[in-house]
Amino acid sequence: MRFGTDSGSVTASITGYAVYQGLATSLDTLCAQAYGSGRPHLVGLQLQRMLYFLWLITIPIAIIWSFGTEILSLIVPEKETARLAGLYLKVLIAGAPGYAAFEGGKRYLQAQGLFSATMYILLICAPLNALMNYLFVWRLGWGFIGAPIAVSITENLLPLMLFLYVRFVDGYQCWGGFDRRALRNWSPMIKLALPGLVMVLAEFGAFEILTLSSSWLGPTELAAQSVLGSITGITFQIPFPISVAASTRIANLIGATLAMPAKTAAKVALVFAFGVGIFNFLLLALLRDYIPRLFTPDPEVINLVARLLPLCAAFQLFDSLAANCNGILRGLGRQEIGGYVGLFAYYVVGLPISFGTGFGAGWGLYGLWSVSLMFPIAGVVGGLKATMLMCGRDRRLLWALWLGLKDIGSIRRVGRRQSRLRRRGMLLTSGGRTFNDNDRRYTTSWCL
Repeated sequence: MRFGTDSGSVTASITGYAVYQGLATSLDTLCAQAYGSGRPHLVGLQLQRMLYFLWLITIPIAIIWSFGTEILSLIVPEKETARLAGLYLKVLIAGAPGYAAFEGGKRYLQAQGLFSATMYILLICAPLNALMNYLFVWRLGWGFIGAPIAVSITENLLPLMLFLYVRFVDGYQCWGGFDRRALRNWSPMIKLALPGLVMVLAEFGAFEILTLSSSWLGPTELAAQSVLGSITGITFQIPFPISVAASTRIANLIGATLAMPAKTAAKVALVFAFGVGIFNFLLLALLRDYIPRLFTPDPEVINLVARLLPLCAAFQLFDSLAANCNGILRGLGRQEIGGYVGLFAYYVVGLPISFGTGFGAGWGLYGLWSVSLMFPIAGVVGGLKATMLMCGRDRRLLWALWLGLKDIGSIRRVGRRQSRLRRRGMLLTSGGRTFNDNDRRYTTSWCL
């Protein structure tokens, strides 16, 4: 029963939840930049577009989950495990639209700087989910099926509570009502959403592949890999919120066309990321003999994890920097850099070398983890590339990112045009933003 729940949960994460999270990252750019530009109702319009898009994507996800038993039977050798996992996925279909709405809604609030709303809602729903699991599985005697029912109910409660918070507490000022414009002009959103999906799935899939491949090394190695995966997942929760805050702040400032503050925000984010990485490194390196005991009583697993934790600790520094570099990329609207770099690092370089050292050279789990450092290092390289673009002397690049212009020729033409208008005194200034009425077609057509 436990393996059926685990298999169903992992399958749902890869084929559903990670997809929603990746696609919704486009709102980190669009909503935050719209809010920074002083057009609050555009934030609500972008949210509507994303909700319709995610609900449309729910259709193929639901089809995959409906045939979960048949698909997993081709992968999982135990037929009963595949059957239970498929049943788990079928029940989760009822909660998928709610989870999609929550992913879009929380970014709607984050764009306005309302980060605490999600925390309050999760503080209510997480204990409620645990209580429902206890009631359905044990008290009511529903058994295995009670767990996915509790999860589905929780996933539908999350957006409902988010709506109540927006309506009666804060955040309603950016909602301009339902608008037919949300049914058209999806291309800018999709151009940002698909690279964001690649960024999320590339990293998530790579580590799931490492976990599955460790099962071929033996039960001790598989258990150790599970512990290491849990540890890195917990420590990742420290730098990730910093990246979310950095993404929102940078996008707000770019929306307001404030280049220097945006550059400063990027630098501050990287400094904090470096500090968090050092903290995680010291935590895992100094407590390597004690942390494994929190996860397992098996002495062999404890010994193996303790020997691998120094390598895992070194991974933390680069992982923290990579997470925040990805946040900077989302703020700039350059998710494609992270997507391309991630695909190359994970699947062209990292995983082949991991398999070569882990299985070919016989290094075992050490081999699988020895080149895992290349994963976040590649993310750092991509993020630093965007930061270098951001911190360059020519501020017209930031202006061009906001306008949605791609080629350098267009950037220079807009820059020369603004210089001529400025000399003639024809430019207007509003809220730290400089524009001319004739340029409105550039600044609004790509997002309205």
